[in-house]
Amino acid sequence: MKIPKTSKNFLLAAIASFIMAAIFGFEMAAPDSAFSAVLGGLILLSLALHQIEKLRDSVFTLWVFVAFALGLLFPESILQLGSFETKSLIIPLLMVIMFGMGCTISLSDFARVIAMPKAVSVGLICQFTLMPLMGFLLAYLSNLPSEIAAGIILVGCSPSGLASNVMAFVAKANVALSLTLTAIATLIAPFITPLLMRLLADELVEIDALAMFFSMLKIVILPVVAGLIVNRLMRHKVAIINRTMPLVSMVGIVVIIAIIVAAGQTAIMNIGMVLILIVLLHNLLGFALGYGAAKLLKLEEQDARSIAFEVGMQNSGLASGIALAMNKLASMGLAPAFFSPVQNITGSTLATYWRNKSQTR
Repeated sequence: MKIPKTSKNFLLAAIASFIMAAIFGFEMAAPDSAFSAVLGGLILLSLALHQIEKLRDSVFTLWVFVAFALGLLFPESILQLGSFETKSLIIPLLMVIMFGMGCTISLSDFARVIAMPKAVSVGLICQFTLMPLMGFLLAYLSNLPSEIAAGIILVGCSPSGLASNVMAFVAKANVALSLTLTAIATLIAPFITPLLMRLLADELVEIDALAMFFSMLKIVILPVVAGLIVNRLMRHKVAIINRTMPLVSMVGIVVIIAIIVAAGQTAIMNIGMVLILIVLLHNLLGFALGYGAAKLLKLEEQDARSIAFEVGMQNSGLASGIALAMNKLASMGLAPAFFSPVQNITGSTLATYWRNKSQTR
């Protein structure tokens, strides 16, 4: 694999930054300076990887892991910037991400429901039955503290996210179906998620379904509808937004993960491995059962792949925002924080396998 000269230079600069971080951290006992040096080194490493075509797609996954690690190692530096509490960034970032999603949706996405009603119906039913029920079973079998267990159910009751559309594209699945399912699931989630949480998680944590509905209305419906309107009225200029929003969304997700992990650092250190295994099982069962249900109902292979991603990959950022709105970010927000890196790894692995399988036929 040929490595460009600029990539080598960025890599050397990144190594120098990591050495400086070690000096600041271990020799000088200056955690804030160490944090800055580590962050600088990681940015340089990302720039190095971005120059290498075969590794370019791994940059986002790298940053998801980086956000997790930074949240564990430097919780104070992440949670507090001077007098500013970074937790207050989560909901505005989610609203920006939802606005970007709205800009990618058009009326044609909803027209596709008429063109493929069976596939859309199967996808939505699987999304809002399989994942919530699996989350419920895993939460009660896990023996975790009640609020952390409720976060597992919350992930299962959330809609699919933008990552599922990317995976469907990579896997050569039915991208139009994936986009349609994500759009519809996102718009109906404020009505379904609070009811599911009230039904499945009320014994673990007090659920105010009406308050959750209004929180989701603010986080989801308003920005998505605003994006739809912008898409409709500024069709020619919206292409610029659509080119920049994926990057904005990725940065937003990374920042959200870092804040959640920092807020729940103590709990993660105590129950981290158990939660990772539960989240991994939840995610893999979503893929398997979504795909299996679609094939059982005799849907096409490409449709079954899309439904697998829609069921197995959740909008963990939205789940985090709901946890924050309930003032339970450090407990209910942990499962969504774990779910994001897990689903990106498993999803990209499955998508690559299916793509290679399609190419060998």
